[in-house]
Amino acid sequence: MSDRIRSITEQGKQVLVVDFSNCPASEVAHIARTVPNRVSLQPRRSVLLLVDFVGASFDSEAIRAIKESAVFDKPYIKKAAWIGRSIALDNMLDEIRDFSRREFPVFGSFDEGLAWLVKE
Repeated sequence: MSDRIRSITEQGKQVLVVDFSNCPASEVAHIARTVPNRVSLQPRRSVLLLVDFVGASFDSEAIRAIKESAVFDKPYIKKAAWIGRSIALDNMLDEIRDFSRREFPVFGSFDEGLAWLVKE
């Protein structure tokens, strides 16, 4: 799991990367349930979160896990960006936004999302 959730440093800032890329729905659900344990170790409103959904698959359980994680993480997140424009992601994005009352800007590449996150 450590290869799917890791911290990187970009322009002197810590970014938590959650890598759902090419995961089946069951693995997406498992990873999503693990994220709050990492995020909640940080001070409130301090986490820069980059989530890569490129090639990921979703089912109702994966979507439920992402929604729940997004609600739990909300107090700890300073800024979040999602990677992976796709029909599957677009279809669930509104549902997750409404449930969590959070915005998730979606970028076409890892580098675009990372640059946006570390920009003040």
